[in-house]
Amino acid sequence: MKLSIIIPVYNEINTLQEILNRVHAVVGIEKEIILVDDFSTDGTRELYPSLQGQVDKIILHNKNQGKGAAIRTGVAHATGDFTVIQDADLEYDPQEYHLLLQPIMEGKADAVYGSRFLGGRPHRVLYFWHMVGNKFLTLLSNMFTNLTLTDMETCYKLIRTDVFQSIKIEQNRFGFEPEITAKLARMDISIFEVGISYDGRSYSEGKKIGWKDGFQALWCILKYGRGRYKDYGKNTLKTLSGFNQYSQWMYSRFRKHLGNRVMEIGCGIGNNLDNLASAPDTEIILTDPREDYLQELRQNYGDRQRLSFYQYDATKPAPPELTQNPPDTIVMLNVLEHIKEDELALSNLYSLIAPGGKLVILVPAFQTLYCKIDENLEHFRRYSMRELQQKMRHAGFDIVDSFYFNAVGAAGWLFAGKVLRASEIKEGHVAGQKIMMPLAKAVDKLSMPVGLSVVSVGRKPL
Repeated sequence: MKLSIIIPVYNEINTLQEILNRVHAVVGIEKEIILVDDFSTDGTRELYPSLQGQVDKIILHNKNQGKGAAIRTGVAHATGDFTVIQDADLEYDPQEYHLLLQPIMEGKADAVYGSRFLGGRPHRVLYFWHMVGNKFLTLLSNMFTNLTLTDMETCYKLIRTDVFQSIKIEQNRFGFEPEITAKLARMDISIFEVGISYDGRSYSEGKKIGWKDGFQALWCILKYGRGRYKDYGKNTLKTLSGFNQYSQWMYSRFRKHLGNRVMEIGCGIGNNLDNLASAPDTEIILTDPREDYLQELRQNYGDRQRLSFYQYDATKPAPPELTQNPPDTIVMLNVLEHIKEDELALSNLYSLIAPGGKLVILVPAFQTLYCKIDENLEHFRRYSMRELQQKMRHAGFDIVDSFYFNAVGAAGWLFAGKVLRASEIKEGHVAGQKIMMPLAKAVDKLSMPVGLSVVSVGRKPL
């Protein structure tokens, strides 16, 4: 197990080296240290050349944005199994990572909060009204999230990395704490709390949080605690899970390109599994960056023959267990649009696939159709056929097939997203698509230059 440690830094010239020493003094844990400097101006940045061997990544913001923004940056670069936030001051003791990890190691927790108000560990005596404010905000947060936390505002939050990376962090400052708590509470995960020590510092020693941040936290509790946050991606997969006719139709359009060792990138909860095999002896590899999806897949399909599961993020190099026996086909359906660095992902897939192998990609078509549904599903873009082909060629693939898919669906998406201003795919939309399936299939045979999706198939040269 590897632990990613994100250290947000803003003007910590007096404590940064010491906190790094304390982190390195923790034994028995494989660590990845990610330092995010939020535009320090006190000379902290001059220290970084001397810290190159002490941290794995140093990321510099070009302007001061706040702790939440620094955490958002750090989480995007985390590669560990779990991620913990470590302030750059000396208020929290890294030796207590073991306390946070204990519920994880016992297989009980997906996220662990370190509470300053739980247990009998040492605490520095400081500001009474800070304590009152923290407890009030925690109580209010619990009322909206239905949790029983004792310290919502704690820095020490250790969260499964795939869960952390699946959450869109919006708050730039200390509003991150109630935001992440509200969003975790609405996910199907297990949250634990353990007691930790706390050596708080005074304002004269550099403490930055103030009364304005308390009001911001109050506003964030109200904002995110009203059920506003949803895991739109998972909800959509659940909604579409019973619509296998659509998946069958989609696969019929490119089944001829599937080989005997097929890997799906971003498999989700396995909605496409029954359509992946081109022959009875096809070997299928399902990958997804989210561990909660893989856990569900193992539970539902773990006893199937010639089926394996791997946690994999396409923006990172593939692990040896995938590269040693590469797939002859990679299928990536409605995934590339979720990846900000899509060309990097395509380059990694080119390196992963066997020579002569094919990459089958389906993505949402036409940026003019981009709407609130796309935004909530965290789509960075919709594609034209030309753009998708260009990016695949740039990665090294030869294009062997391309076409638009489901022109009738494009009209439905336009109506639902632009006219009705829908925010998510609902059962009613699926029911409408089912009714229109015969017409959609008939229209699709005309090979019209329009569609809900665009499909492109590339081959890696021998």
